Amino acid sequence: MTTPKPTILIVEDDPEIRRLVRDFLVHEGYDIETAADGKAMDVVLQRVRPDLIILDLMLPGEDGLAICRRLRTGDPIPILMLTAKSDEIDRVVGLEMGADDYLAKPFSSRELLARARAIMRRTRPAAAQPAQNRRYRFDAFVIDIDARGLSAGENTTVNLTSGEFELLVCFVQRPRRVLTRDQILDWTRGRSADPFDRTVDMLISRLRKKLDGANPGSNLINTVRNGGYLFTAHVSPLT
Repeated sequence: MTTPKPTILIVEDDPEIRRLVRDFLVHEGYDIETAADGKAMDVVLQRVRPDLIILDLMLPGEDGLAICRRLRTGDPIPILMLTAKSDEIDRVVGLEMGADDYLAKPFSSRELLARARAIMRRTRPAAAQPAQNRRYRFDAFVIDIDARGLSAGENTTVNLTSGEFELLVCFVQRPRRVLTRDQILDWTRGRSADPFDRTVDMLISRLRKKLDGANPGSNLINTVRNGGYLFTAHVSPLT
């Protein structure tokens, strides 16, 4: 059987950038949908469930941050946010709204492709493999890595973005071990990582809030001064 092409939705109001990115990604083997604003995006999403949304921050009408926030209340489609602004605060806010990664304009096509591939590699379902149990318990939580699910207690589902989930998997697979930012970047984002990228810090802040919200006082991720981060929970596999 032929593996279906991943589908990418480009939401960009500049027609020239939209065309250039579309043509490049089509050449790289992706199915591409495009939209000039949030309303057009909604029309596309009624008939297509993309593997990734490339979302411009500065859009007419509903801006990229509002769209990102709205999308995060429903189906957690991975989002790569584009911003023409160089201020770090814009990128930080984008990550806080739930974007999985960001890329500042102007950008190279190859960097865009590398980041898009990294996100989809983390979030697309794996190819069929022999049955393997990758469910673990830690503190009051159960994580199912293959089903990409996290629960607290019997009936509480903890909704994580793909970036938050991959970060948690990184910690769960390496508990009670100090991990540096560079190690976390390498394990979660690979070659697309920028050594000055603050994504890890933003994701850790968000993940802490969600874990503590589901189980107050858990304090599972500690900051180690001049070292990195430590996942303090005891992790045990579920049979």
